[in-house]
Amino acid sequence: MSEENNEAENGGRMSFLEHLAELRQRLIRCVIAIGLGFAVCLAFGERVFKLLAEPLTAILKGTPMVFTALPDPFFMYMKVSLISGIFIVLPYIIYQLWLFVYPGLLPRERKLAFPFIFVATLLFYLGAAFAYFAVFPAAFKFFISYQTPDLKAMISIRDYVSLAMLLMLAFGAVFETPIIVVFLGLLVVFDSSFLKRGRRYFVVLAFIIAAILTPTPDVINQTIMAVPMILFYEVGIQVLAIFERKRAKEANQEMAEENQAESGN
Repeated sequence: MSEENNEAENGGRMSFLEHLAELRQRLIRCVIAIGLGFAVCLAFGERVFKLLAEPLTAILKGTPMVFTALPDPFFMYMKVSLISGIFIVLPYIIYQLWLFVYPGLLPRERKLAFPFIFVATLLFYLGAAFAYFAVFPAAFKFFISYQTPDLKAMISIRDYVSLAMLLMLAFGAVFETPIIVVFLGLLVVFDSSFLKRGRRYFVVLAFIIAAILTPTPDVINQTIMAVPMILFYEVGIQVLAIFERKRAKEANQEMAEENQAESGN
């Protein structure tokens, strides 16, 4: 964490334009990393698609998926490879995000780079895995249950890949709730007391988000998604409160040292 962070420390506060230039630099590096991940995953596109389709093919029991336009398989492999590439380079993307906010953190908080990257990556992967292993089977079984002798499912690979990838990304993002809460709190966008006052509003928001993102319209599956969001929100509040107490303690110590120095003079 090197020269870039040392420059940020030595240079004092950055101007708005400098922040924009820094953000641009980080985004370019993320795009390059995603491109490299995409190139690697493209060689395994067919295997990744088979793995992604497993929850549905297990329910279809031999019934193949279809494509309705000639370019569909090509673009499907491209999309699968792109999203897979994002999953692979996610730790690097989070690292770039950390470097962007690094100058605004206290010295003790700057040492949390590895825990932050590890926990943020783990939570995202857990969210995607939760969608794949828990949400997919229940949701697909629910939809396929509407099949009748006169109504047969012919599922397009294009629609399926779009839905599956969207859900995995959405659940991954949902599981990032505590990281987002702590992250914005450390940047003083809000504090833990503000979040505590907004609990009831977040509960409503969580169920609204769940209703939008959950593919099945029943209350059970929506609750399965909303409850983790609410629990993660509470975890984020508690962790942020710990950081706030540490910040307040450090600020009081610094003030006491300054007062003591002034008294000595």
